[in-house]
Order: sequence, then C-alpha cells, then structure tokens
Amino acid sequence: MTERPRLAVVGAGPAGLAAALAAASRGVRVILVDAADQAGGQFYRQPAAALGARRPPAPHHRRRTWERLRADLGRHRATGRLVHLTDHHVWCVAREFGSGGFTVHALRGPGQEEGVTVRADAVVLATGGYERVLPFPGWTLPGVVTAGGAQAMLKGGLVLPGRVAVVAGTGPLLLPVATGLAAAGARVSALVESAGPAAALRRAPALAVRPGTLAEGAGYAARLLRHRVRTLTRHTVVAAHGTGRLEAVTVAALDRAGRPRPGTARRLACDTLAVGHGLLPHTDLAEALGCALSGTAVRVDGEQRTDVPGVWAAGEATGVGGAALALAEGHIAGHSAAARLYGTVPDPRRRAGADRARSRARAFAAALEAVYAPPAGWADGLPDDTVVCRCEEVTAGRVRAAAGTLGAGDARTVKLLTRAGMGWCQGRMCGPAVAGLTGCPLTAGRRPFARPVPLGVLAGLPDAE
Repeated sequence: MTERPRLAVVGAGPAGLAAALAAASRGVRVILVDAADQAGGQFYRQPAAALGARRPPAPHHRRRTWERLRADLGRHRATGRLVHLTDHHVWCVAREFGSGGFTVHALRGPGQEEGVTVRADAVVLATGGYERVLPFPGWTLPGVVTAGGAQAMLKGGLVLPGRVAVVAGTGPLLLPVATGLAAAGARVSALVESAGPAAALRRAPALAVRPGTLAEGAGYAARLLRHRVRTLTRHTVVAAHGTGRLEAVTVAALDRAGRPRPGTARRLACDTLAVGHGLLPHTDLAEALGCALSGTAVRVDGEQRTDVPGVWAAGEATGVGGAALALAEGHIAGHSAAARLYGTVPDPRRRAGADRARSRARAFAAALEAVYAPPAGWADGLPDDTVVCRCEEVTAGRVRAAAGTLGAGDARTVKLLTRAGMGWCQGRMCGPAVAGLTGCPLTAGRRPFARPVPLGVLAGLPDAE
C-alpha cells in the first residue's frame, strides 16, 4: 500500500473480515492485521498452507459464507485497496496525540522478534475471545487440551489430538468438536455437558429467534448418534488420571446446586480430554487504549463505536455471541468507520439487514449464555492441592488462603499475594478460577502490552513512542 491506510483492522476472523470488507467497499484504504497465516479466525480456520492438503467437501457448516468472504478479500487485495498482513501479532495499539491517528505495534514472524508499526486514522478491534477452562485434579496432564485447541488441531493441522477422546465442559462448541473428532476417526467415548435440557426448554422462546442454528444443533446431535457417542447431560469431569499422560477421567452427575452428586462417579478410559466452559472476550488492546468495558466486554454503541474517538470494536471482544453476531457487528463497524472517515452520516438503509441480524443474534447469544453457564458449585469441592495457576504453580489452597486468612478482596490482591496470574498467560487461564474460588468479581486487568515483547523491539522504538 503506497498511501497511508485510513483504517486498521486488528483480527481477521468473521468480525474483522466483515469490517475490513465493508470499509473497503466504501472506498476506504484498509490494512488488515492478523496473527494467523490465513484469514478466517478460529471459526473459518483453514489447513496450514504448507500441508498442501485439500479440504473435505464440507469443511464447516457455513462454507458458502466463507467462500464469499474469501472472494471479496481477494478482490479488494487485487485492487490495492486492502492489504492483509498475516503472521503479525499485535501487542499494542496507541493513540498518536496531536495527529489524532493510531499506531499499531506488532511482532512479525515465527520467532516474533521483529517489530512492525502500522499507522492509521482509525481502528477496528476484532480481537475475538479466548477459552475459559475451570480447573480440576489432573487438568495439567498431557492429553488434556481445550475444546478449541482440539478443533484447531483438526481444522488447521488435520491431525487428531488422540485416538480415544472425551469432550467435556459446557457450551455449544462441544457439539462440533465431538462430531469433528468422531468424523476424523477418533473414538469419542462420551460428550459430558454440565447443562441440561430443562435449561434450554425454559428459554425456548428466545432460542427460537434462530431456527436455523437450532436445526444445526440437531444435525450435530444426529451425527453423534450415528457415531454412537454417549451424551451425559448434567454431568461434569471431576478428575483426570494418568502417569505421565492422560489415561482416564472420572465424571459425575450434578445436583441442583451444580455440585457432583455422591455415588454417581464413573471412570472413562481415554487418551484425550477436550474440555472448555465457554469463551471470554479478548479486551487487552481495547483496555490499553482506555476503552470502557461493560463487565468483561468492550462497551460499544449502536454504531459499534467505543468511547475512544476513532476506535470501533466488533465480534467476541464486545460480548461472546458466535460467528453470525460477529459478522453483523463487523459489517456495521466497517460502514460506520467509513462514514466517519469521509465525514458523512451512515446510511441506515445500507445496513438495515445487519441491524436485524445483530438484534436476533444478540438475543440468541444471551439465551445461550444462560443455558450454558458453568455449574455454580464447581469450586466447592475442588481439592486444595489442585493447581489453579499453571504458569506459577499456584494451588487452590493458596488462593483460598489469600482471600480467607489474608483478607484479599479483589483479584489483583490475590495475584500479589500468590503470584496467580503473573505468568506467561497473564491470568487468562486462571483468572476465572481465581474469581470462582475467592468470590471476587471477574474483571479484566488493564496492562500496556497484550503479549510478551522482546526488549530489543522496545529499545528500537522512536523516543516519542
């Protein structure tokens, strides 16, 4: 791109792609920055190009949407209106005081040792979400992976994480993970879901706003039946077992309070456990910019604008809601950013369909969040010697002592007393567990960097930055 891009979009998942394409279609020069080597994010993840593999006839259930997005991306790149920077890991977005613009700082390459800066007049943050995993004894064993991690191995690497799998936790992601593993040749001995049918029935009217998605779920259930996968609802994994690596898991039924019912435990042999308890918004870049949050998500208005002028946010960062919601929000953000950059008023007729799609998807997402809430009593029976913070090897007992004996009343104080959250992941993995064990609210921790940065990159920045 020979001219300064007017809009930088961070993240090339559904929201980022929709925002970049919407802005480019309005004549805006766009630069799309993403950590992956191909566009699509987790939802539209493609096999690594080096594999030279052909995709199956139906790689995922929304292939036509992906093909349209990919074609539009290629068309705008060919015209030079859009530049797509792959394998660029953004660690900070900073405001340029005086010019009103923004600087996007990224690390390039497999070693992430080369610093890259991109300047733009406005920014759309489409940073997605990350998985929530609640700890249990044995969850650090080799062979225990996140549900999204197992799916990424299948989609991106075309490999199985193991031969005999249990898929567990809660949330709609478990269905495609279990069916994907079974279709790829793994024996899925059980799908262990902590939610129950009654929770879905209570919210049937809200779920009915997206009948296509319900039919999609029914299709997954039918495929599970064909592969003879047992589905254990209102159950949870209480422990993983193995010497050196995973060999089995113990599951148990849940009572009304979300605690394991005595006498219901059973042991399932497996070499892989794919576990997840939903997603949380990825807000690091927004927080560093000073964007206000609503709970754990970036707060936006009807135009997807944050409270920082020149910054929009879309997708899971503004509240987890799935690909349909992310596409609608990205579309609105791209058009709104284009209107602002050109000093015009957004045309409501142009995006009327996106507004309707956003409203329906938000209502559906809110109902799903209520249905698939993690079991309320998960922390009550967690043994004190269970590792909670894997990076710093902090146990549940030390976290409880920080809140009880030492009187810590917030997650930051617990962190200072125990080191929970001070490791490589900066609390992304252990944050929900610490909040659940202590009763402290789950709040995002504002930090200047979204990922570790080599000192050489920082030293090479201009003094003004």
